[in-house]
Amino acid sequence: MNHKMKEYIPNPVDTGHIQLPKELEYLVEEMAKNVHEVWSKTRIEQGWTYGKKRDDVLKQHPCLVPYEELPEEEKVYDRNSSVETLKLIMKLGFKISKDEE
Repeated sequence: MNHKMKEYIPNPVDTGHIQLPKELEYLVEEMAKNVHEVWSKTRIEQGWTYGKKRDDVLKQHPCLVPYEELPEEEKVYDRNSSVETLKLIMKLGFKISKDEE
C-alpha cells in the first residue's frame, strides 16, 4: 500500500502588523524562559540527559541546561515563539494586562 504524502505547507496566522506594547517585553523573556523549562522537563521525563552534541539514540541534548546558559540563537528561538504567541492572542481580540499590585 503506497500512499502519497500530501505536502505540508505551514500557514501560521499573519501577525506581522501586530505591535507588542513595550510593557510586554518583560513578559516575552519570562515566557521564553518558561517555554525552555517546559521543553527541558518533558525531555528529562522522556529519559534525555545533557550531552555536548544531540544524539537521538543516546537521548542526549546540548540544550538541557538552564535558560541563562543557552546559546543566544536558542534563546532567540524561544523568544520568537513567545512573541508570536502574544501577537496571536492580541490578533484574536484578547487583551493582555497585568493586575495592579
